[in-house]
Amino acid sequence: MMKRLQFLSMLILGLFASGCQLPEREYVDFTTFHVTSVKSSFVYQDDGSLNPGIRLMEEPSLLQRDPQTKVASASVSDIARNLLGSLNSNKVDLVVGTYAGHDTDMSPLVQSGLLVLPKSGPVKNMIIVSHYTIGANYECPSETFSLEAALAAKGYAVVIADYIGFGVTAHRIHPYMHTESTARSVVDMALAVKPYLAHINRRPESDKVILVGYSQGGSTTLAVMDMIQDEYWDVLPIKKVYCGGGPYDLAATFDFAMSEDVTGIPCAIPMIVQGVNEGAKLGLRMEDFFMPDLLAHYDDWINSKMYTVSQINTMMNAKALHQIMTDEGRNKSSKETARLYKSLMINSVLDFIPMAPVFMFHSRQDDTVPFVNAQSAEQFFKGDPLQYDFGDYGAHAMGCIRFLSTISKEL
Repeated sequence: MMKRLQFLSMLILGLFASGCQLPEREYVDFTTFHVTSVKSSFVYQDDGSLNPGIRLMEEPSLLQRDPQTKVASASVSDIARNLLGSLNSNKVDLVVGTYAGHDTDMSPLVQSGLLVLPKSGPVKNMIIVSHYTIGANYECPSETFSLEAALAAKGYAVVIADYIGFGVTAHRIHPYMHTESTARSVVDMALAVKPYLAHINRRPESDKVILVGYSQGGSTTLAVMDMIQDEYWDVLPIKKVYCGGGPYDLAATFDFAMSEDVTGIPCAIPMIVQGVNEGAKLGLRMEDFFMPDLLAHYDDWINSKMYTVSQINTMMNAKALHQIMTDEGRNKSSKETARLYKSLMINSVLDFIPMAPVFMFHSRQDDTVPFVNAQSAEQFFKGDPLQYDFGDYGAHAMGCIRFLSTISKEL
């Protein structure tokens, strides 16, 4: 509430001082995006099917991409084939590069990511994508052709940061769900890519940007919106925001998981504990939170970046919270868990007023990111001009495909 009042005060003052110069901002040099590789690819094959090299979000029902696999009353291949509709250019360029960004403590840190451009034709807007949860480094944007990147074929410059802990920083622990540093990685890359696009004569026709993110990316996208509104609205004015299936309220997610004693994505538990600990520099001891088998293997399973989310879940072989976390780790009244819980509340993203249209999507059948997050967001943003689409859209990964399909139809 306090942040809302402060924001309104700043907005009113801004209306009367629109001609004033913005205060000088301190950030790393964003004038150069350093290209490390460029390759071209197609979105659709000659038979109209989706390029099999495009990576879908991982889920057991989608892993084999079986055309006969039925999910939510439709085959995966049918939905994927009709996902994008008409394209401006079926061929796109995948441009991998590095940029000068910020570390978790705001010190300079070179990071990496992917820029995707239509092979020909004008560029309408920049789409800033915050990617979903991954485990293996080969899944990160700079190493693969993710489904979100295919939006470039509709005439957009799609920017996807790897995040700290992937790409050129794969040796680092990923500060999973530490929203400040992850959002900063995304914004830093967008700021670096913007002058690069002008330099190669592919400057977008509009300076307004579109924000897109699902799952972890849905939460990150709202954090990116908040950061841009606070610091970079003059540089990256927002046209519209699309967020789906996101853990916007981490504290409520923790409470839900503890009450049900189950999680739909087991690997997220150690990823959140060590990720928030890393990002916020809490100094927590993992032995206070992880059961012996997980404690003995989490560094290899997660921090090696060798395994996908599905593979990590299989190796953990547990869905019940009491099999994953210690009694102390599940007890909010314990000193160390109370510190973690407080940080979860801080890293929730329901604490600002949107200045641009927001579309929020969530499947009620999502057992990976509980629907309670969508309910929390709807309650918090009550009275704000948000558009919601909450329905029975299948499991988490199928929800992602439908979410991107909805966006594609609007672009």
